[in-house]
Amino acid sequence: MVPHPSLCASIYSVGKYSHSCNNNKNNNIKNQRRKMVLEETLVHDLRLSSVGPGQATESDVFHYPAAMDLAMKLHYLRVVFFFHSEAAQDLTIMKIKDAMFTWFNYYFITCGRFRRSDSGRPFIKCNDCGARFIEANCSKTLDEWLATKDCSLNKLLSSNQVIGPELSFSPPVLLQIVKFKCGGISLGLSWAHILGDIFIASEFINSWGQIMNNLGLKMVSNIPRSVPEPGQSGPEKDPISAKPIDPVGDHWIVPNNKKMDTFSFHLTSSQLNYLQAQIWGPSLDQTPAFESLCAMIWRCVARVRAKPEPKTVTVCRFDPNKKNKDIIGNNQVICKVEGGSESCIVDMDLRVLASMLENEGVDERQQIEEAIERDQGVSDFYVYGANLTFVDLEKTNFYDLQLKGHTPTFVYLTIQGVGDEGAILVYPWPQSSTKNGVDGKFVTMILPEEEMSDLKSELKINGLLIKDN
Repeated sequence: MVPHPSLCASIYSVGKYSHSCNNNKNNNIKNQRRKMVLEETLVHDLRLSSVGPGQATESDVFHYPAAMDLAMKLHYLRVVFFFHSEAAQDLTIMKIKDAMFTWFNYYFITCGRFRRSDSGRPFIKCNDCGARFIEANCSKTLDEWLATKDCSLNKLLSSNQVIGPELSFSPPVLLQIVKFKCGGISLGLSWAHILGDIFIASEFINSWGQIMNNLGLKMVSNIPRSVPEPGQSGPEKDPISAKPIDPVGDHWIVPNNKKMDTFSFHLTSSQLNYLQAQIWGPSLDQTPAFESLCAMIWRCVARVRAKPEPKTVTVCRFDPNKKNKDIIGNNQVICKVEGGSESCIVDMDLRVLASMLENEGVDERQQIEEAIERDQGVSDFYVYGANLTFVDLEKTNFYDLQLKGHTPTFVYLTIQGVGDEGAILVYPWPQSSTKNGVDGKFVTMILPEEEMSDLKSELKINGLLIKDN
C-alpha cells in the first residue's frame, strides 16, 4: 500500500524537522565544548594554596554573624582588578603572600570556617584555616583581554566556589592572581556576602593594597561577635525585600527556577546627560544619574518581562549613617520601592519612576532582621533578585586599590546567587579614562537568559546601549 503523497510530505517534513533539531542540539554541544576548550587555553596552569594570619589566633574564638549577615548568606561578590605591567613589575607571589600574612592578622575572622550551633545557626570558628589562594597564567595580553568586551570571560579570573556542601572545608574568601602574557595581572576576589556588604569588601581589599605599599594599617582587628541575644518580639511583618525559601542545607546558593545570564556595558557621561535631558528637559530639579538610569532600566525590563511586570523593586546603597564600626558586616541600606498595584510601569512617566526611586524607598532592614531572628537564624532568605534589585555602588572605592602608585585599569564586579527577578549593579567608570572624554558608569545586569535579547533591543531604542557594546 502506497502512502498518500501528503502523508509522505508530512513524514518527510517531520523527519527533516527532527534532523534539524538534532543538528541544532549537536551544534550547541559542539559550541559548548569549543568554549570550554577555549576557556581552558585562556587561563591555565592553576596552582592552589592557602594564606592565613601571620599570628596564630587564640583557641576557641568564634564569630556569630548578625541577622543581616545571615540574610545575605546565599550571595557572593566577585570582583576582578586589572593592572598593567607597570604596576605588576617585580611583583612576585612571595611579596603578595607576605603582605597577606600581615593583612589577615586584622581580618582573621575571614580565614575561619563555618560551623552550626546545636540550634542550627551558622557561626565561624576562627581557626586560621586561611583564604584560598589561586595562581594562574593567561595566554592573552591584558589589552587583548579587555578588547574582547566579553565580560562573561571574567568568571575565569575569580573563583566561582560557594560555601558548602561541607561547611568546614569551604573558605569564605578566595583570591586569584592571573599573569597575562604582557606582564600585566588581574586580582580576583571571591567574597562570601555573609562576611559583609560590597562597601566592606572594598575596604577589605584596599587595606591589602596599603600593606603592599608599606603604608601600614591604622585600624584595629575585628572583634568577633558573640551569640546574639533574643530580640524583642514585635508584630510579624514579612519583608518585601528578602524572600524566604525552602531550606538549602549546607550548600549555600540560591536555587534558581530560571537560567540567569550576565551582561555588562559602559555608559559615557554624554549618554547619561542625554538620558537626564530626555527625562527632565532643561529643568535643574533632576534626580541623580543613578535613579534616572534605573528608572529607564525598570521600564525597559517591564516591557520585555512576561506578566506580571515588576511593580516593586529593591534598592541597595551605602549607609552614610551606619553605626556599626566593625570592619566586617552587612550595613548597606535595603529599601523597597512600590510602583502601586493600579499603576502600569510601562506607561508611567520616567520622572515619576526616578522620583520614586530617590524619595519613596522604605528601609526594610529591621523587618529583615526580625524575620531572620524569628527562626533563630536558621531559615534561608535571599535579597538580590527577590525583587528586581538596583544596587548603587557609587560609594565603593575599589579604584583606590594601588600597586606601586598605579590604580586599576579596570574593575569588574558581579554577584553570584541572584534570584529570578534579577539585579542591576551600577558603579563608576575609572577616572583615569576621563582624559579621553570617556567616563560615566559601568552597568552589570544579572537577569533571566530568556529576557536578555529583548532587553538589549529596548536599551538600544532608549539610547543606553550603542553598537560598540
